[in-house]
Amino acid sequence: MGKDMNSGTPVMRQFWKTKKEHPNSILLFRMGDFYETFEDDAKIASKTLGITLTQRSNGAASDVPLAGFPYHALDQYLHKLLKSGYRVAICEQIGDPKTAKGIVEREVTEVVSPGAALSDNYLSDSENNYLASIVFEKNTFGISILDFSTGEFMGATLPLTSLQDIVYQYKISEIIISESQYKKYGDLINKFGALISEVPGWYSDLKISDDYLKEHFKVKTLKGFGISSEPLLIKSSAFALDYVDRNYKGKIDHIHSFKKMINDDILKLDSYTINNLEIFDSISAKSTDGTLLNIIDKTQTAEGSRLFRKWIREPLTNIQKINSRLDRIDELSLDEDYNNLVIDSLKNCCDISRVTSRVSGKKTNPREILSLASSLEILESLSKKVNKNCNKSIYKLVSQRKSLSKLKKVIKSTLMDDCPVNFTKGNFIRDGVDKELDEYRKISSDATAWLINYQSDIQKQTGINKVKVGYNRVFGYYIEISNANLDKVPDYFIRKQTLTNAERFFTEELKDYESKILSAEEKIIQIELNILNNLIELIMKNMKSISVNAKIIAKLDIASSLSIISRDRNYCRPNFNDNGKINIKDSRHPVIEELMDLDDDFIPNDVSINNQNEQISIITGPNMSGKSTYLRQIGIIIIMAQSGCYVPCTSADISIMDRVFTRVGASDNLVGGESTFLVEMNEAANILNNLSDRSLILLDEIGRGTSTYDGLAIAWAITEHLHNSKYNPITLFATHYHELIDLADKLEHANNYCVLVEDDGEDVVFLRKINEGWIDKSYGIHVAKMAGLPKSVINRSYEILSKLSKETISIDINRKMEENIDNSNDILNRLKDIDVSKITPLEALIKLSEIVEEANEK
Repeated sequence: MGKDMNSGTPVMRQFWKTKKEHPNSILLFRMGDFYETFEDDAKIASKTLGITLTQRSNGAASDVPLAGFPYHALDQYLHKLLKSGYRVAICEQIGDPKTAKGIVEREVTEVVSPGAALSDNYLSDSENNYLASIVFEKNTFGISILDFSTGEFMGATLPLTSLQDIVYQYKISEIIISESQYKKYGDLINKFGALISEVPGWYSDLKISDDYLKEHFKVKTLKGFGISSEPLLIKSSAFALDYVDRNYKGKIDHIHSFKKMINDDILKLDSYTINNLEIFDSISAKSTDGTLLNIIDKTQTAEGSRLFRKWIREPLTNIQKINSRLDRIDELSLDEDYNNLVIDSLKNCCDISRVTSRVSGKKTNPREILSLASSLEILESLSKKVNKNCNKSIYKLVSQRKSLSKLKKVIKSTLMDDCPVNFTKGNFIRDGVDKELDEYRKISSDATAWLINYQSDIQKQTGINKVKVGYNRVFGYYIEISNANLDKVPDYFIRKQTLTNAERFFTEELKDYESKILSAEEKIIQIELNILNNLIELIMKNMKSISVNAKIIAKLDIASSLSIISRDRNYCRPNFNDNGKINIKDSRHPVIEELMDLDDDFIPNDVSINNQNEQISIITGPNMSGKSTYLRQIGIIIIMAQSGCYVPCTSADISIMDRVFTRVGASDNLVGGESTFLVEMNEAANILNNLSDRSLILLDEIGRGTSTYDGLAIAWAITEHLHNSKYNPITLFATHYHELIDLADKLEHANNYCVLVEDDGEDVVFLRKINEGWIDKSYGIHVAKMAGLPKSVINRSYEILSKLSKETISIDINRKMEENIDNSNDILNRLKDIDVSKITPLEALIKLSEIVEEANEK
């Protein structure tokens, strides 16, 4: 830092030494009842937190900037720093100021970062907070994803082309990378907007990483996690675990498992598709309003909400697993009484995973532990009341729970029902739990009676009627005698304090009792905290079982909430096939349908597509007529169905998809230097380079970001490519290029569809119904009229359109005639150039063949 460690005050020298160890963190330096920040940290804190920037005298050195806040407001201010993307090192006083000789000893007790936070103020109940460690090697990378707040830990080895998708898919808030690899890959990962944490690359030794993981998980081999033969994954997972271990000083016992992410089991959704279909975030509103998850997630618990988000992000491809989820919805729909019991019970459930993570981090309190016991009791109660004959799937689910009745009993019999949140002063352990604690409590509670009796005894012994025995924080217990009665004070009274109208004394007996009382209060707090720590240790020993039960509660919550919305919104259970066919009757868009005005009815549409004779559907129709909605609702229904949800339609028979691609709308990435057209082509390239036999492709306009002829050529070529591809992906292509209508006649597996329109020459009505056939008009000027453009502009638009249409026909005919003349002249000139006397018959045939082939191409 360039500081002279011998200059400045002792406190500043201590700060500089600590800051040097944590140069990339905002250092919160505990000083009594405040956390202080200095120098550049103070300037950042002042601006970010809105607190006053002052100066602190630094002895012979110059004054330094200073900004601080009360220690009890840590959560509030820490939240703001994390939201602003800063890493924060918390430096506590670990020495006792009363006994310290010189400066109080301090050390960093934890380093908190956006990807590894436990504060409720920072975390969202319904979303995971993921950090990721990445290890690169050539064209692949190992990525381990950790939610420190819940203990969820998973990873995969993937091709480099998948990096953007997985970072955006999991909304990674912090990326951990080695210092050496950052030099090479920094530009690649900086564009994701996550906090980048560079750390030393010790993990590069595979054996060290392997041993580190085995020691943490207490296993002899990593085969049980399925990663023993994946060195990049072993390195990245050890890397992530070590990062939070160091930052939280070993408080990572809640991370007790690792799951290998298997891509074959899930329907892959790239970042474009998640964004275009507005699954989690709205494109226009930049919020969760009007998104799929916002509309269909009605879970009662934070645990259920996070798991449901994960299901939607990772739909399944295994029909049996999907049906298992749907069976639970079925059973709860039929058993209304039990479903109501589930709903009412889960309203009182705490966020079990995050409570256990705070238990591991020693950031919990007795009231929170009590809520954990009550929540575990909910599952136990629901398990006893399930009808195993009628609700077989629910019974199968709850039967997997781990018995935690002993833990629950210990917690409830140890902690008082009305535990205080601030437990530092004790008074949260029940009577009868600890014999020594009960004895000290008796001493403390008997103090008042003893003092009253003692005061009475003194009055009798001295004959002084007005004697006061009291307590002062500074002077302790005292006997107060007025000046008028000082002549009656016995010799064994020892003077303590002089007042204006009285004197205060103490006796050896009172001093001994004072020591006993104060010692009892200290002992009470110490014993209670020891009992709490023992309780925490017991909870940590049961972490795995608690985690299993928390997941069961989440699955119950999802099934229950989906059964309610499916009933209320007339969703149906989807059926699945493996024959490449998708048939949906009366499909609807779940978000638009829910947000429409009560007087409006959503117009449903049928879907009948497959990867054989109806592989490509070319859909024409005006702007605002419902083409885009139709495409989106098909994609959303597939995602919902394979996530294990009922879907908005009257019937659905769906072939299992392994990819859903979308190319929708017009947007740019100006910050990244990408125009609207380049973004469009990036999305199109992603589709063409990654499609499969079981892909569903939804194209809403291609080529609109460039000139008409360029755009039409690209759209035409892409459609041909998809049709002639060896994979036969099911494709729905909504377009304004009416020229593409002819493709349906030329391509064997393509068909034309259109949005029906009523046009009587003056008024146009969009019926929002998809039908076979085509429309060769865009009705763009009519939409402009609907938008309220001035009548003069509308009339002039019609005049220009009429002229352009005629000129376009004329231009096209003239161009074709000119091209034909040019071709003929070129062929004649080449024939004239041949000297027939100087070439062999074979050479003449070859030359003629070349000219014919080129002429055919032209």
